[in-house]
Amino acid sequence: MKKQAGARGFTLLEVLVALVVMATAVTIALQLFSVNLRTVSRSGDWTAATIRADARLRDLLAEMALIETAWSETTGDGYRFDVSVVEVLKERTDNLPVKLMEISLTIHWWEGPKEKSLRVKTVKMLDKIPPAEKNLKASG
Repeated sequence: MKKQAGARGFTLLEVLVALVVMATAVTIALQLFSVNLRTVSRSGDWTAATIRADARLRDLLAEMALIETAWSETTGDGYRFDVSVVEVLKERTDNLPVKLMEISLTIHWWEGPKEKSLRVKTVKMLDKIPPAEKNLKASG
């Protein structure tokens, strides 16, 4: 029996080269998948920290009276808040019945060996005369 020309099949060298190319492609795809998982995890950490900072900031804004102060607090799940409340634009609000209080909140958390942080700020307008004193003046 004679073999037809071109029907020889693959040589061992061709098979090895194909396996090396395929192994390289699979390795690169797995590394990209791993990088994507890490990125999704980091994104989740940033999102969780942002949601916590926003919730804590809303709690602070709900307080009727804010005074100039600063403090730190740590949550049970590893987040640390640094909060400062400062009156801003005093010279511009001297003649007004309101004052502006700037609330600055920085949240810290650990991501692997590095500490990450996110700062959010807002301003709240408050009456210079507290509501209780207004009621006394109005009735007296």
